[in-house]
Amino acid sequence: MELRTLGRDGPLVSSLGLGCVTFGREIDRDAAFAVMDRALERGITLFDTAEVYARGASETIVGEWLAARGTRQQIVLATKVAGALTRERVLASAEASCRRLQTDAVDVFQLHRWDPDVPLDETLAALETIVQRGLARAVGVSNYAAWQVAKALWVQDRQGATPLRTVQLNYNLVVRDIEREHLPLAADQGLGVLSYSPLGAGFLTGKYQRDAALPAGTRFAVAPGHDEIYFSERNFTILDGLRRCADAWQLPLPQLALAWVLGRPGITSVLIGARTPAHVDQAFTAEAHGLDAAQRAELDELTRPG
Repeated sequence: MELRTLGRDGPLVSSLGLGCVTFGREIDRDAAFAVMDRALERGITLFDTAEVYARGASETIVGEWLAARGTRQQIVLATKVAGALTRERVLASAEASCRRLQTDAVDVFQLHRWDPDVPLDETLAALETIVQRGLARAVGVSNYAAWQVAKALWVQDRQGATPLRTVQLNYNLVVRDIEREHLPLAADQGLGVLSYSPLGAGFLTGKYQRDAALPAGTRFAVAPGHDEIYFSERNFTILDGLRRCADAWQLPLPQLALAWVLGRPGITSVLIGARTPAHVDQAFTAEAHGLDAAQRAELDELTRPG
């Protein structure tokens, strides 16, 4: 596993990061501790959570693990604020996240989604206050359109504020739209790119079928809404092709999907969501095995956007 610079001048982070969305929602505290233990043991140094994950339970569990294991200095810790991005809300969220995470400061504090109802100047000024107060070492955004990222950078430049260091985006074999504008923008502006859902919230494991009931306990059943992104005839047709490739190459479908994302240019760290230590190991197997040039070319053509 590689270590890569997070943004133009950020800390070194592992090419695999741990997404903590499952903690407190799909797995309990003990299971989450086992996942984090394995992640750190295997060299993962970037942990990403958010206040909305299990209504703060994810942050609480991560904070308890950091305190119990004494590992805060080994981890690059990222979290996010959602909802109305007013000055008061953003500042209160940062303070509450630090309390739950049992830390004086997070390494990256991110805006989870664009808020069209609050002036961007107000939101970004609040981020700068967070940095100046020492609650966060860097700031970033998640799920922003490329024009929104560019506008935020322009406003920060005008304010003389600390610029964004990271952008976090959905990226996998059936969601590749960030290649058109986000990745060139990030490269030009020196932004670190954190990609999430390399398995498409489980869609790319092959467990879902056309017009079939959702399997109990799966991500789509536990967190409704993902189906709007993934359940389309186009994506199921791509999935059929991916199954054929996986069979021909004698690779498990999840390993194929992970290996593809892990080898893509322009991505700083791929965030994996795990329910068990075996899921962490699966990502390392995919990274170690990789894909050859011919396999990558075939997958790129099969899944090409548009």
